Amino acid sequence: MSTSTKRDDTKFEGLAKILQLLYGCMDGVAIKCALDLNIADIINNHDGPITLSQIASEINSPSLNNDGLSRLMRFMVHRQMFDLVHQPDNVEPLYSLNMCSKWLVHNPRTTIAPLARMVTDSLLFPSFFNLNKSIAEGGTTMMKTFGVDLWGFLSVNPQANNIFNEAMGCRTRLSMDAIISNYRFDELNGTLADVGGGIGAAINEIVNAYPHLKGINFDMPHVISTAPTYKGVTHVEGDMFKAIPSVDFIFLKSILHNWGDAECIQILKNCRDAIHKKTGKVIIVDIILRPGGDDIFEDIRNVNDLTMLSCFESGKERTEVEWKKILTDAGFSRYNVINIPAIESIIEAYVD
Repeated sequence: MSTSTKRDDTKFEGLAKILQLLYGCMDGVAIKCALDLNIADIINNHDGPITLSQIASEINSPSLNNDGLSRLMRFMVHRQMFDLVHQPDNVEPLYSLNMCSKWLVHNPRTTIAPLARMVTDSLLFPSFFNLNKSIAEGGTTMMKTFGVDLWGFLSVNPQANNIFNEAMGCRTRLSMDAIISNYRFDELNGTLADVGGGIGAAINEIVNAYPHLKGINFDMPHVISTAPTYKGVTHVEGDMFKAIPSVDFIFLKSILHNWGDAECIQILKNCRDAIHKKTGKVIIVDIILRPGGDDIFEDIRNVNDLTMLSCFESGKERTEVEWKKILTDAGFSRYNVINIPAIESIIEAYVD
């Protein structure tokens, strides 16, 4: 039995909030734990909700800590990552997937497992604790922690590099579904070049969905050399800071946020020079920060901006005002923003 006294708890609301944020790291720890134990997959493989005993019986461990598993599930239910189905007295409760935990099922198209591994990785995560030095002294947290930038660190740490690449591939898959479903690629005719397209995964998905388009995957030679062959896609080597081949349309996904304004303007000028002034356009897929915004992805957009501050010397997420400035400075006369159900938005930039 518990009792409470009537009092003004307003002054404690701030304490409760800051403590919740402080211990928020445990959310990621719990998610990683659930993924490592395949809890979402175990539940998904049954026709409906299952008991804790059933979950435990399918975790491959000879010395499972059942009390620990129970407490993990209690925490994740409290955080609304799984649902608890209450049963009559003396009947074991049931656990089921919900709209959050469905993303933990190891489905190649929809799982966030690679992202979770990166965010909680013991090699990558410690650098974020040097954010204070980055702000006070300049430089990235990677440089403060490891003495090299992100790319230098990944080049000598194969395990971290693999985790990072899988996480970036996961982000691409998640966002491309929203992009292809919400952008009118069917209204484009001609050649679409993905500038900085890596090994071509994004342009391949677009051309697969809209085979009337001719796709070009444009990136540095050492990247193109590892790219697989895709039907309808031509790999072209080059440097986006020097020149971009002439095409009808350009696709720029998650490229410009890696760079400062001066570098972005140079890339955009080269894009402008590569398209027809009257009929061409540059299709930018990147984050637009909306201070005070309350849509479902705004929180993670701001988290992403701190991540860019930590990992890249000049990288940043931008507000619409900041996007307008670099587009104008690069010679684009107008732009159009298309909001999609993703972290990113689509920005169409026109010369005339």
